[in-house]
Amino acid sequence: MKYMLKNKAFILVIFIGIIIITSSCKKSFLDINDNPNAVTELNVTPELIFPAGATGIAARAVGPNFLQNWLGYFAPPGDFSINQQETAYNIDFTFGQGFWQNHYNVLFDLNLVETKALAKGDSVLAGAASILSVKLWQELVDLYGNIPYTDAFHVERTTTPKYDKAEDVYLALHKKLDQAVSYMKGTARATYPAVVQSVVKFGAGGGSVASHQANFIKYANTLKLRLLLRTSEVTVAGINTNAEIAKIVANGGVLQSGQTISVNPGYVDELNKQSPFYATYGFTSTGTDGNTAVRANVYTVNLMNATNDPRLQRLYRNVGASATGGGTTVAGVKYGQATPANLFGNASSKVGLGTAGTATQNAWVLTSVESLFLQAEAVARGWLTVAGGAQAAYQAAVTESFIFLGVPNATTAATTYYTTNANANFSTVVAGSATVQSKFISYQKYIAMNSLDVIEAYSDLRKFNFTTIADQSYISVNPSKLANKLPNRLLYPQEEYTLNFANVSAQGTISTGTIFTGSKIFWQP
Repeated sequence: MKYMLKNKAFILVIFIGIIIITSSCKKSFLDINDNPNAVTELNVTPELIFPAGATGIAARAVGPNFLQNWLGYFAPPGDFSINQQETAYNIDFTFGQGFWQNHYNVLFDLNLVETKALAKGDSVLAGAASILSVKLWQELVDLYGNIPYTDAFHVERTTTPKYDKAEDVYLALHKKLDQAVSYMKGTARATYPAVVQSVVKFGAGGGSVASHQANFIKYANTLKLRLLLRTSEVTVAGINTNAEIAKIVANGGVLQSGQTISVNPGYVDELNKQSPFYATYGFTSTGTDGNTAVRANVYTVNLMNATNDPRLQRLYRNVGASATGGGTTVAGVKYGQATPANLFGNASSKVGLGTAGTATQNAWVLTSVESLFLQAEAVARGWLTVAGGAQAAYQAAVTESFIFLGVPNATTAATTYYTTNANANFSTVVAGSATVQSKFISYQKYIAMNSLDVIEAYSDLRKFNFTTIADQSYISVNPSKLANKLPNRLLYPQEEYTLNFANVSAQGTISTGTIFTGSKIFWQP
């Protein structure tokens, strides 16, 4: 299984070297030569692995392209034949397999950092790796349900890890965050600025080691709130929401305006060295279109044009724009429409400067935009308090979206947007129930999560059983689609049925035929 056995090349070298040394090559007392350049278990330290784990999690935050398409953000232009499997939602056990593999690969690195750091007494470094890992664990649960968690990286005791119940993983993640916060409150070693602070950024970066640690704790709090809100529509035994919220408040609250957690190990405009979102959706180092198969989805273009939302011009480039701008208007393509009826690439809009701005940009892990929307929903539910209540918290989140994307005169533009559009004006729901207000906030969060966190947007839609968006024409227009709604989940990868059959089969019958009407993730009502 990839999550257990597909280690990085240098880790393989370590293990092979250990086997050779301990089992077949006993060193003679006459052999006095040691190779100081040899890779060993001892000289591959957690400080060396951490940057790879951190950049890996930033690369995973780009989000799977198929979800960007499913949710109405992106779509392939008419130059390309439509992907029948994806646009018809006719997914199989190979669909999304790379997502599973890559998430577990990064989690392996972060787990190794945590284990090695604790072994040498560096609890702060262990805390940083542990906190970073929680987001990926949650995403695996949110897309697949039950997953290997407890046994995932213990190849010494099993090669066929059991699956933990999804709700049990959520409970374990709350405890993991609690432990990691206690680690992060410790005294950082002298290597912290070079190993952690130089790679992981909060906002513009800079500041003291102590402030960086405090922001890491805020990130942990934000993840804890994210877990709590995901289960807000159901009752989960073992989760005491009031007690968990009290921990968040006591530990400094969540990430605020300008405190996006991101990664930048030194991205440059060279092949394979660009910031991951730009490398995926921007331009190559020679200035050519880096992804001709991704264009603006006409659903979002129409939605934002209807509300005069200026973020449209930052989410997508105008037709004919170069890497730095230009062009005249934004044009979108229909998802699932067969070529050549659809607009071709040169007549449709690429991903915009607000998210794919430069090759050297920081790679976000979780944005301040998402954090403030999480806070707004928590206030609406009565879990947190801020001055001005839920309306003020919501308006701050919308404003943060405008600021993050670089909309000119962002605060003024945001105010105009949420006061002149009924579907963005909180006064229309201010007297409503917590659920009504939460749905309202989640709809605007869906708009704000375009490009930034597609798994979060997809999870919000499912949390409310796809009822937060009145106009559901983001659904594929492919006449062969299996349903007029998105699947409730992904299928387990084929490799699990090949290599871990008994354990994955024990999760029940989960197939293409069950994921539209059943096979829900535990937090879906």
